[in-house]
Amino acid sequence: MNKKWWKEAVVYQIYPISFLDTNGDGKGDLLGIISRLDYLKDLGVDVIWICPIYKSPNHDNGYDISDYCDIMDEFGTMEEFDRLLREAHARGLKIMMDLVLNHTSDEHPWFVESRSSKDNPKRDFYIWRKGKDGHPPNNWESYFSGSVWEYDEKTGEYYLHLYSKHQPDLNWENQKVIDSMHEMVEWWLKKGVDGFRFDAIAHIVKAVGLPDGDNPDQLPTVRAYELFSNLENVHTLLNNLYERVLFHYDIMTVGETSGLGPEQALSYVGDTRNELNMVFQFEHMQLDAGSSGSGKWDFRPWNLLELKKVISGWQTVLHGKGWNANYWCNHDQPRSVSRFGDDQKYRVESAKMLATFLHTLEGTPYIYQGEEIGMTNIAFASIDDYRDVETLNYYEEQLDQGVPEEQVMQAIWKKSRDNARTPMQWTNGEHAGFTRGTPWIEVNSNYPLINVEDAIKDPNSIYHYYKKLISLRKQHEVIVYGEYKLLLPLDKELYVYTRTLEDQCLLVILNFFGGEPVLKLPAELVPEAKQLLISNYLIKGEEDLGNLKLRPYEARVYLMKTPAP
Repeated sequence: MNKKWWKEAVVYQIYPISFLDTNGDGKGDLLGIISRLDYLKDLGVDVIWICPIYKSPNHDNGYDISDYCDIMDEFGTMEEFDRLLREAHARGLKIMMDLVLNHTSDEHPWFVESRSSKDNPKRDFYIWRKGKDGHPPNNWESYFSGSVWEYDEKTGEYYLHLYSKHQPDLNWENQKVIDSMHEMVEWWLKKGVDGFRFDAIAHIVKAVGLPDGDNPDQLPTVRAYELFSNLENVHTLLNNLYERVLFHYDIMTVGETSGLGPEQALSYVGDTRNELNMVFQFEHMQLDAGSSGSGKWDFRPWNLLELKKVISGWQTVLHGKGWNANYWCNHDQPRSVSRFGDDQKYRVESAKMLATFLHTLEGTPYIYQGEEIGMTNIAFASIDDYRDVETLNYYEEQLDQGVPEEQVMQAIWKKSRDNARTPMQWTNGEHAGFTRGTPWIEVNSNYPLINVEDAIKDPNSIYHYYKKLISLRKQHEVIVYGEYKLLLPLDKELYVYTRTLEDQCLLVILNFFGGEPVLKLPAELVPEAKQLLISNYLIKGEEDLGNLKLRPYEARVYLMKTPAP
């Protein structure tokens, strides 16, 4: 089974600015995280993934780092981080840092020097090029809209930024950059952190010569992902980082690697690769994205057969060869109960069903803050209430193209990253107990009904269901290491699968929609003896799994002593 602690762990992601504010400035801070460590310990998680808390001008909520070895003023001090690390470790909790290696802030001292003159020693720390005929060096499109190139008047050249213009990409062909980043990573490891989530790690290598992307429609910019995503030399650089630094520490690592399937993922996470423990895949996040030029903003209904195909591919290809990182939502994705469940009529039932799925797949489960109480998407009436740079850029771009504002807002309500970034809902008091000041972004108005305080008091809440799922995972190795097998692959409403390990078998039955379909397991698949481990509905007595009417968003998990056929 190649047992590892990080395979058996459950991770809880914290978006610090929205977690808990203790000083009244409307922004979450390190002391807020410290004050809720007992809450996280009680929930049962093992690892806390903290989104960037480094010194930053905050153009992209901390993913634009100006000093890798200092703490953002709004969050606190390095002394407070050291206290967080000590107190977490004292409770048996591990800390995983969110680290951006692809780019820095344009206020990082390296970039300030780099743009000061063409002959500055730091010039080659970043990617600078001359324009072509009065235009940018190539036609690549930024993830945040527009060109990846920003013109710098002082030196008369362009610098490359795959994200915001305030996030210039580092030049990973420069050995001094590589050495500097390795030293920084080891600095944090010596401090005692337990792992890293490597942001945008798939993009640290760009195509040789930075050629134009295919552009049959002659657009101003094109999404040339194949020219800066998952290129072969990424693996060389990651293997080098592993051999020189990561190998010497017992840590967990996860990479953000969009645009790949499970076979490609093995290049990162294969047991013999010596690169990363696991990667975040994005295929299931693309199931409700249309094919038009507006990418993720072009919404289409997702369907269960496509979800089965994606998840089953990752579960089967990586089994015995690598490891999955399983998630429904994070700081960049909408709330899962609003996206894949029903946040109106069946919020509690569908949130529990989605949680059952997350925690019974092979791989490490990642819980995003508020997911354990069923927090939902937000729909601000005005664009003025949004804070996300990607959302604001999309809004302006679409209006400039003549798209009606109402249509633009519909897309934003579904897909904006701010859906996940509204403050954590702790109580039914003012500002949901997040701050005594004015929150940096408005709290979701449903906090009187959805909050931690009330969830803890209710034994049937989503919160307590999460606690039970996490506890079951620690009790039964089959949930962690069992081999996945999909059943009823063509059923459009039910997702049914088994997980088998030696003489134990887990049977997972999930109704993904609000109907009442009938489960008809073939006779040879109906277990003679079974133990119900968990369900999101009350179940009385024995029921026939060969002809079972399920309730809306119903979830059941059975444990059997003998493997299913």
